[in-house]
Amino acid sequence: MPVVLDGKKVRDAILASLEPRIRKLKAKGRAPGLAVVLAGNNAASEIYVRSKIKACEDLGIYSEKHLPLDTVDTEEMLFLIQSLNQRPDIDGILVQLPLPPQVNTQRVLMAVAAEKDVDGFHPMNVGHLVAGRDGLRACTPSGVMEILAHYRIPVSGKHAVVIGRSDIVGKPMALLLLHANATVTICHSKTANVAEECRRADIVVAAMGKPGFVTPDFVSPRSVVIDVGTSHLTDPAVAAALFANAPEKMDSFREKGKAVVGDVHPDVYPRCAAYTPVPGGVGPLTIAMLMSNTVLAAERRLQAYQLN
Repeated sequence: MPVVLDGKKVRDAILASLEPRIRKLKAKGRAPGLAVVLAGNNAASEIYVRSKIKACEDLGIYSEKHLPLDTVDTEEMLFLIQSLNQRPDIDGILVQLPLPPQVNTQRVLMAVAAEKDVDGFHPMNVGHLVAGRDGLRACTPSGVMEILAHYRIPVSGKHAVVIGRSDIVGKPMALLLLHANATVTICHSKTANVAEECRRADIVVAAMGKPGFVTPDFVSPRSVVIDVGTSHLTDPAVAAALFANAPEKMDSFREKGKAVVGDVHPDVYPRCAAYTPVPGGVGPLTIAMLMSNTVLAAERRLQAYQLN
């Protein structure tokens, strides 16, 4: 039987490990501080932000939410980011994407101070990742590494395939695996035979955002399959194809009219060694690593202040 890699258990362990670090920071003067910027009216983004704010409250991290109007322009966003950069009580700044179309997203993200970039997107933090130096890492790839470590899945000397080359997941994921001494192949839309590449791998990380893209011919009995994709499925025909061998999931889809699915087809699960489910796999780790980055940013800023 394949091992189900439960992201909720890993999340809970990470959050528990943060509690004494937060208490120590409070004892030295104040709690870590996170500012979340949510511009525009995006229902999915609002749900994500609520989850992040709640995680802060549960841990004792100070948080505040900034809600620019959906008519906000780039210069107004930049002014807000600069004001947050200058605040000593804010250790992390998270700009929730997507931003309204009239805002230059790249300029806004680059305006976040590197030491407060808890998403790990700033070129300085990306450069530290490339060089293998300590720094703030992209949350979702970091969460994947935590899952592998928690379940003691060997990475060193193994062959890993990452499907997807985004700056947010695919590229940092490949670099983290490489630094853990895996041999890494990155597959993308121009790769000639993705299934063949994946079958040779010990670890497959699917991060393309295409429901059910990874099918049983992508895996072998030794494969550890990490599903980063999250799609909200509403098409009955697609659901019928995905859940042909999972009648309980199809029944749930008919009842709700929707389902959350990943990049990995459910028929893959019985044919591999281990896998992360969707939902409940990688997803819970993203917020946990955001909390971890916020605490790390606070610790590093306190250390820099004491040195000065």
